[in-house]
Amino acid sequence: MPPVLELRDITKQFPGVLANDHISLTLNPGEIHALLGENGAGKTTLMNVLYGLYTPDEGRIAVRGEDVEIRSPGDAIQRGIGMVHQHFMLVPPLTVTENVMLGEEAIKQGIFLDRAAAAKRVRSISAQYGLEVDPDALIQDLPVGVQQRVEIIKILYRKADILILDEPTAVLTPQEVEDLFLVIRSLVAQGNSVIFITHKLKEVMTLADRITVLRNGRVVGTTLPQETSEEELATMMVGHEVKLTIDKDAARPGSPVLEVEHLHVMDDRGNVAVRDVSFSVRAGEILGIAGVQGNGQTEVVEALTGLRKSISGEVRILGRDLTNASPRRIIEAGVAHVPEDRQRDGLVLSYPVADNLVLCTYYLRPFATGIVMHEDSIVESAEERVEAFDIRTPSIFVPTANLSGGNQQKVIVAREFSRPIKLLIASQPTRGLDVGSIEYIHQRFIEKRDEGCAVLLVSPELDEVMQLSDRIAVMYEGEVVDILPADQVTKAQLGLLMAGVRPGEEVRE
Repeated sequence: MPPVLELRDITKQFPGVLANDHISLTLNPGEIHALLGENGAGKTTLMNVLYGLYTPDEGRIAVRGEDVEIRSPGDAIQRGIGMVHQHFMLVPPLTVTENVMLGEEAIKQGIFLDRAAAAKRVRSISAQYGLEVDPDALIQDLPVGVQQRVEIIKILYRKADILILDEPTAVLTPQEVEDLFLVIRSLVAQGNSVIFITHKLKEVMTLADRITVLRNGRVVGTTLPQETSEEELATMMVGHEVKLTIDKDAARPGSPVLEVEHLHVMDDRGNVAVRDVSFSVRAGEILGIAGVQGNGQTEVVEALTGLRKSISGEVRILGRDLTNASPRRIIEAGVAHVPEDRQRDGLVLSYPVADNLVLCTYYLRPFATGIVMHEDSIVESAEERVEAFDIRTPSIFVPTANLSGGNQQKVIVAREFSRPIKLLIASQPTRGLDVGSIEYIHQRFIEKRDEGCAVLLVSPELDEVMQLSDRIAVMYEGEVVDILPADQVTKAQLGLLMAGVRPGEEVRE
């Protein structure tokens, strides 16, 4: 059968950046074609060209054998192409149905919105593809994984059968990723074709029928999962051999840097999300917190970093009581924070890259004297950090919103790692990063630990927690159910603890 989609010699240039350099790609009927590449490789730009958000400088696009011009998302949708973006395009106060029908409203009696008809169709699509979404639920009340299902329903509602999924697992828990893969397989089994954009090697090996790798805006190879390995794909992505395991010496922990005692924290709905949590992190060690997302990890980190008030308990940093202190006081105590939500808590997206790199220290020397800021020092520092942390940006003066999600994450990591710190609190620090960047960040974590920094790592990636941590605390329903030496615990044991099976309990059938 001929391809449902062909891209031939697509070229797209921005000022100072050749994002796509004569890229060719085909998508076959009923195929999951993974587009793999590191941050800034050109994956999202290529898909934005296909979806009509950018106009290519050169090249052609053919849909079902016919050359087409796609000048807008409307053109793409007319030709059966739909895209789920990495950062969702949903209106939080509206219902699922209202979001799905935006731009393609069902009308009755010529002037009235027919929400009932739209909701019926949403239910039908949801049932057909196993998406399980309540049409009447408000988006703001839905977990991230369900919001993503709404985005998929949106494009199926418009009868798209060529689906572009841009980094669809970047914000999902492992359980949500498994659910998404079931949905994608259901989609292709019913005649749809999928382009799956990612930088995660395990995902493409598990899900893809075919894999195309981009590097520096060019195709460096196309292969099949059964004919390659994670190591080969990593080398194709970054251009050199990458270690997929972490080398580290045994920790030499010192005195406690962070001490948390009997902490209780409420969530946004007024429910107790953290119950009587106690733990410590010592200088020269990494304490990992494992747990299914939504079991209180977010609220713990927010309480420790001044973003949320605790209702009781005590937080001490280097012996100082900093319970419910402001974020600035906590930063000035030598704490670095890589937040879970980089766009909400880690960056000012409208600010240039250079300004985001000094958000914690802009009022201190050498960046300021009193109320006078020293732009030369800010620029010099930014250029050094962009090079040191391989932040892919056309300029340090562009708004940080213009960077890819992974490069936004690198801006935060560069800022937090580039000042003297005693405690690093990192929540999902490698979310959205490619394999080369993950290797680099992991190594920096080990370096910080070996320099005597205390590190608190929160991650839904169990492999990451097990490889990096010296001790692992497991959270379930707002409580720390156990703290174990990382070298004496198995993934199966952690899985049971994460599911609420406490030490000494038997698994119930």
